[in-house]
Amino acid sequence: MQQSTAVSYDYTVARWFTYTTIAFGIIGMLVGVIIALQLAFPALNGIAGEYSSFGRLRPLHTNGIIYGFTLSGIWASWYYISQRVLKVSLNEYPFLKLISKLHFAVYFVIMLLAVVTLWMGISTSKEYIQLEWPIDILVVVAWVLWGISIFGAIGVRREKTIYISLWYFIATFLAIAMLYIFNNLAVPTAFVSEGVGAWYHSVSLYAGTNDALVQWWFGHNAVAFIFTSGIIALIYYFLPKESGQPVFSYKLSLYSFWSLMFVYLWAGGHHLIYSTVPDWMQTFGSVFSVVLILPSWGTAINMLLTMKGQWQQIAENPIIKLMILASTFYMFSTLEGPIQAIKSVNALAHFTDWIVGHVHDGVLGWVAFMIMAALYHMAPRLFKREIYSKKLVDIQFWIQTVGIVLYFTSMWIAGITQGLMWRATDQFGNLAYSFIDTVNALHPYYAIRGLGGLLYLIGFFIFSYNMYKTMTVGKELTEEPANKTPMSA
Repeated sequence: MQQSTAVSYDYTVARWFTYTTIAFGIIGMLVGVIIALQLAFPALNGIAGEYSSFGRLRPLHTNGIIYGFTLSGIWASWYYISQRVLKVSLNEYPFLKLISKLHFAVYFVIMLLAVVTLWMGISTSKEYIQLEWPIDILVVVAWVLWGISIFGAIGVRREKTIYISLWYFIATFLAIAMLYIFNNLAVPTAFVSEGVGAWYHSVSLYAGTNDALVQWWFGHNAVAFIFTSGIIALIYYFLPKESGQPVFSYKLSLYSFWSLMFVYLWAGGHHLIYSTVPDWMQTFGSVFSVVLILPSWGTAINMLLTMKGQWQQIAENPIIKLMILASTFYMFSTLEGPIQAIKSVNALAHFTDWIVGHVHDGVLGWVAFMIMAALYHMAPRLFKREIYSKKLVDIQFWIQTVGIVLYFTSMWIAGITQGLMWRATDQFGNLAYSFIDTVNALHPYYAIRGLGGLLYLIGFFIFSYNMYKTMTVGKELTEEPANKTPMSA
């Protein structure tokens, strides 16, 4: 993992993806706060007609965070990490450099089209894969370009050992390629039915229960191979580099990798418990979800033990603090999810806001914290300037941590309250509460969730400002820092 002085790395595309990470983070989180407040204060749905409705804005939020903020952060890190651990510079290989720039260009066009079409209400209406078929084709092109970048760089590498981060990048590429294509198989209606549907409209190739099975095979594994394996790739590189500590156990990293790959693929059935899918498949999903605790905690514990004997760095270095808390939230989220997948618990939790809380303590605590830590680490190397303000990093950390706690605790209470009220019966066996009773009971928790999201957004604005000032007026560096990221007070 030591940089070779003989190699001059090209960080052009890494910088471009850094910009889009910040931009889509602002857009995605801002829209997320708006729709959270809409649930607490429904009148906000009508402030801009159909374009401000929850139904239009939620796909913008989910796609903006998953495919905008998160993927941009992963790809910024890929174009930084891959050159360093493989000892290959894009400057040396014009073809790979061209592929990397095409990758960014196609991706950027996809995201612009996604924002426009989803805001206009053009959607397949399938969770996390709302983009219509012409854009799906562009997604495949972008993904293939990334694959060429991955295997091209590996093919010409100087460093023969493939570092563990690259294993996780490869897994992210292969799994999403398979999952996305199969779940997005669709029939353009205009091609098969005269006068029915616009040219861009399509219907899923699957129907009924089969559609649900394929959807949640993809849906859960989008979490597995973007929010999980893609982010694990980051922490296995950036925590050792920032701390100057070797990974606690390389062997544990490989055990965790292979078990995660095998188990995660088959856990998606827990989304369909008490549905029309076969009972054995529901049980299969539950069992594999519980087993999933082992590889997930294996990775997180490996990261925590990497800091063994160096815990004072958490107090000294806010970037390490972000990464350690990210690992802690990862442990928490990957325990909570399997618990919710147990059939008796799922009977209470499913369709409630407890599920929303689970998703967001993972996304806000694990994914976003790790991406922001990665960008902070890369910034002085990409822009040759110190981080503008260490104090702002600390302020951001505490504001966002409070926001996360408010978010997931309010959703825990709201979700369990929902589940209990939906199941409650009177002495005659009739439901004790109407649906609107549950809505009224949850109002204060929705308001707290909105406040938590707002605090997190404020923290992200602080992060964005700190990154902007770092890029423009941060103290110039004469040489690249070896480990700890330099920060102005």
